Order: sequence, then C-alpha cells, then structure tokens
Amino acid sequence: MSFNFLVGVNKSASVLKEFVRNASKKTGGSTKNTSCKVKPKRRGWKVQDGHFVQEGHMLATQRTTRFHPGLNVGFGRNGTLFAMVPGRVVVTCEKFDPNWEHTWVQRIYGGRGQQTILKKYFNVIPEPQHQRFKLIDEV
Repeated sequence: MSFNFLVGVNKSASVLKEFVRNASKKTGGSTKNTSCKVKPKRRGWKVQDGHFVQEGHMLATQRTTRFHPGLNVGFGRNGTLFAMVPGRVVVTCEKFDPNWEHTWVQRIYGGRGQQTILKKYFNVIPEPQHQRFKLIDEV
C-alpha cells in the first residue's frame, strides 16, 4: 500500500470497505454451582446386622420413616434410631402395625390402612449376664 492511499490523497471513485474486527471470544459470564458448600448428609445405616453396640449408639439416620424402632431401640425427634441398651443389633423385616394417630404415620402412610406394609425394624438384643453372683443374704 502506498502512503497516499492512507492519507487520503488521490482518492479514487472505488468503494472502500471498512473492516471491523469483532471480539473473537465472548465475555466471561458467571457459572452456576460454583459455591459447592452443600455438605452430604450421610443418612442411612450406621451399624450393620450382627454388630455389637453400646447404649446410645446411633443405628440409622433418616428423613422419613424408612427404618422403625424395635426391641430396645429409641426413636429420636429427627427420625434417628439409637440403642437404649448395650447388645447385638438384629435387623428384621416385619409387618408394620403403625399408630395411625402419630403425625409421621399420617403423613407417610395416609390412605394405606387396608394394605399389608412390611418394614425394616432395628432391634438390640442385650448380652446375657454372666450368672456369677454370690448370695450374701436372703430377705
């Protein structure tokens, strides 16, 4: 190209095309799910069938009544099952005979009064005592 063409001297009658260079990449937008601050809740079984637990040990955590308390097992306010005595854990599948007045039962099983419902029950069987007592005095 000549310098005269750039300065504008000696313009010809031809149509000049102007080229505009656009951005080759778009601006960076925000992405979703970048905070990653939601921790997993780790619900479910905490102790398997046949394991030995102490008093107060957590057996299962749940949001709905998936597992039910059996012999020597307590039911927490948030649905947590815990051992009430030390012993061996036994998980059984039994026919569910609910208390239809309870709010959890009404919310989950409403309208299923005539159906047979089978559920998992957590039971804690206490260990037998040693039977090595010494008789000191009779009353």
